[in-house]
Amino acid sequence: MIMRRVVITGMGALTPIGNTVESFRSNLFAGVSGAGPITAFDASRFKTRFACEVKGFSVEPFVDRAAARKMDPVTHYAIAASDEAMGQAGIDLAAVDRTRFGVIWATGQGGFQTVEQQVTEHAQGDGTPRYNPFFIPRTLVDITSGQLAMRYGLHGINHTTVSACASSNSAIMDAFNYIRWGKADLFLTGGSEAAICASGIGGFNAMKALSTRNDDPASASRPYDVNRDGFVMGEGAGALVLEEYEHAVRRGATILAEVIGAGMSADAYHLTAVHPEGLGPKLAMRMALDDAGIAPSQVDYINTHGTSTPNGDVTELKAIRDIFGDHIRSMSLSSTKSMTGHLLGAAGAVEAVASVLAILEQNVPPTINLQDPD
Repeated sequence: MIMRRVVITGMGALTPIGNTVESFRSNLFAGVSGAGPITAFDASRFKTRFACEVKGFSVEPFVDRAAARKMDPVTHYAIAASDEAMGQAGIDLAAVDRTRFGVIWATGQGGFQTVEQQVTEHAQGDGTPRYNPFFIPRTLVDITSGQLAMRYGLHGINHTTVSACASSNSAIMDAFNYIRWGKADLFLTGGSEAAICASGIGGFNAMKALSTRNDDPASASRPYDVNRDGFVMGEGAGALVLEEYEHAVRRGATILAEVIGAGMSADAYHLTAVHPEGLGPKLAMRMALDDAGIAPSQVDYINTHGTSTPNGDVTELKAIRDIFGDHIRSMSLSSTKSMTGHLLGAAGAVEAVASVLAILEQNVPPTINLQDPD
């Protein structure tokens, strides 16, 4: 099989440090923290009372009020980022074959806020079921990919990937593979998450996964720092338009970057803990390098997972060291979660945008709050 080349021609971002790619870029390289006290609900009795929230966002410029009520915020965020990506790509939808233009979207939690709202309202009532008729359509994990397809009239491959924190990495990888295998010419791909609500914060608190540095939220996400105590919840969306190279050239598109390899694996070790030797990450990185046909020494920068958890950060660095050997001292590594927090299923897409920006800027976004390296 002849593998086709795949390029990125559009990007969109809605993040805790910027509601567009440009504002995200500016704050990303300036090392701005997106963390602050939670405003979405009263968190005064929670162990963690802060998060990296999206700020100043209204869905109404993108979707009218009546339509917005039929969607969870996880879909609102996706639409905002996708509109920006589609706009940057400059695609004339009337001039492309939309049966070969697909959507692969990702989320880890789906319509989490809607589930919390509807179940809480029922529990506080008299027992009579008064559920919103759009309760199920708002909460289906794959509803956002369908909404995006309808928004742009895209009839190609359409599905949702759910693989926890790697969900949108999986979505991008699937889109990449379908294009190079000749199954599609274009994809709108990425991920969104909207889990900053009582259930989200309370649930991750119960797992002891979140930082409790309530006295100084801006410094709470500190990947690789010896004093890290858990991740900071983030929310938002990242979107990319992936396109077959010749297709992009024919229509005169601006090519932002090229995707040349991908890898996926599993620790097969524990429900939540990572394998202490990083077997899964090592396998995935080796697969990606082999798929791309490049040597470890050709990698300049790794945007790490780096969530700021005590065990995960160390394990990831072990895996990188084992794959890249002495070259680890010659390349750059950073965790942009130190600024955005952890966007769960949307993390990979936002970090893909950050990685493309690193290439375009020829600059590396920092790991902020790294005061005492572990």
